[in-house]
Amino acid sequence: MTDDLIKVRVAAKELLAPDVASFTLVREDGGTLPPYAPGAHIDLHTPSGLVRQYSLYELDSASEGYRIGVLREAQSRGGSLSLFNDAQVGQTLHIGEPRNHFPLHADAAHSLLFAGGIGITPIVCMVRQLSAEGRDFALHYSGRSRQQMAFVEPLRQAAFADKVRIYADDEGGLEQLDLPAAIGAPSPDRHLYVCGPSGYMNHVLDAARRLGWLESRLHREYFSPAHDLEGEELPFELQVKGDPRIIQVLRGVTAVEALSQAGFEIPTSCAQGVCGTCITTVLEGVPDHRDSYFTDEERAKNDCFTPCCSRAKSRRLVIEL
Repeated sequence: MTDDLIKVRVAAKELLAPDVASFTLVREDGGTLPPYAPGAHIDLHTPSGLVRQYSLYELDSASEGYRIGVLREAQSRGGSLSLFNDAQVGQTLHIGEPRNHFPLHADAAHSLLFAGGIGITPIVCMVRQLSAEGRDFALHYSGRSRQQMAFVEPLRQAAFADKVRIYADDEGGLEQLDLPAAIGAPSPDRHLYVCGPSGYMNHVLDAARRLGWLESRLHREYFSPAHDLEGEELPFELQVKGDPRIIQVLRGVTAVEALSQAGFEIPTSCAQGVCGTCITTVLEGVPDHRDSYFTDEERAKNDCFTPCCSRAKSRRLVIEL
């Protein structure tokens, strides 16, 4: 546990839906938490010891406490399930400062927002900001059933309710959502934002690409890998600029682990190629990108990689720390 973490206390815990809990986190020392913009998330050390990323869903709440939504997912690796089941009011936890890889773009004359399930948490903060600024937008929110979807009632009662469309699986779900019509033709002043399960996100993004949207206008937020991290793990070599040693990365060993064994510590968080904490510059060689963080255009540059999960296609990578 590093010194730059913030010690927080669970000030409130309540159900937003049967399997979604809201946590309000305040500083243990009574101070004010750092400010943030819509789309931001925090790294939270769960009671199980795993670090997970959670979006901040309330506008301007830094002075009152951060609010996050946590899904109780039986198939999770234990982080969110531990937080949902075990964290109680009064308990002390540790978080990192807010980071934002999913910001709203000021040049958007119209914003299209798509949320699937728990992916509504960053999106609901974004639409509140867009509404407060009087900016044009449309929200399409999909889930299993209205009873299991967080924020349905607040969205239905909001001043911008006419800009919100809700699609529930038990009411026809995505079959009710005409994606080509909802997305429409691309233009330089239109931006699309999507968050949710990887299958849902890929469905939305692929539809936009088929309509001719540029990657620079498509924005997504992953909190779990978009694809299976399993794959052939051929050994490769790493060399850090300025250091003559050749570091062997064997099968079953990540680049982060091999670097650590050689005395080079790289900060990590999700360990799944989702959060971008460990991004490292590549000077020579071709990475085998296994992350869900970079766009295809960014991967094609081969000038950086996520050593927590990515490997190498070339025999050696020369990196700069």
